[in-house]
Amino acid sequence: MTFGATLRRLRVERGLSQEDVARRLGTSRQVISRYESGARMPKLSTVTALAAALDAPLGALTGEAEVFGLPGVERPKWRRVPLLGDIACGEPILAEENVEGYVEVDASVRCDFTLRCRGDSMEPRLRDGDIVMIRIQPDVLDGQIAAVLIGGEATLKHVYHLPGRAGLRLMPENPAHAPIFVTPDNADEARILGRAVAYQRMLG
Repeated sequence: MTFGATLRRLRVERGLSQEDVARRLGTSRQVISRYESGARMPKLSTVTALAAALDAPLGALTGEAEVFGLPGVERPKWRRVPLLGDIACGEPILAEENVEGYVEVDASVRCDFTLRCRGDSMEPRLRDGDIVMIRIQPDVLDGQIAAVLIGGEATLKHVYHLPGRAGLRLMPENPAHAPIFVTPDNADEARILGRAVAYQRMLG
């Protein structure tokens, strides 16, 4: 089933018109119609907003949650967690201007926000486009994957402490990429945001 057909099915099942969904999304009926016809494909942040407007888990729109509809399989509980874009220097992590959208995650996962993985530095474990769930904490154990704020952007890397706590070595998983060193010379430009505890991957 295509994304548009899935969107239409979920909307009809909930007794909503295209106007109802458009109003909840802050857009026009014509935009919803184009999504359903396949003439236009929404970006991920809009898909997340559509799921919230339909009171459905994100996977119900992407096709990842269909397994939970099998008889005898308990449907998990979901909650909405912020998806952060680029993070403004000096602003609180979850400041409104940093929030790109919201992602539905399994309620059993203890996380505070999510990030979209960019590039291939953490392949094969994490791929470009994966949604990574982050639990806010100021430090992590050596070897754990963390979101580290460098300048105004967050990067996902394995974190290792330099001897004597003289700084950090941020290690990519992909050997084609070089490590990043955080030392007293540039410590003001980098800080640990939190530990990566889980991730979601779109199929296809």
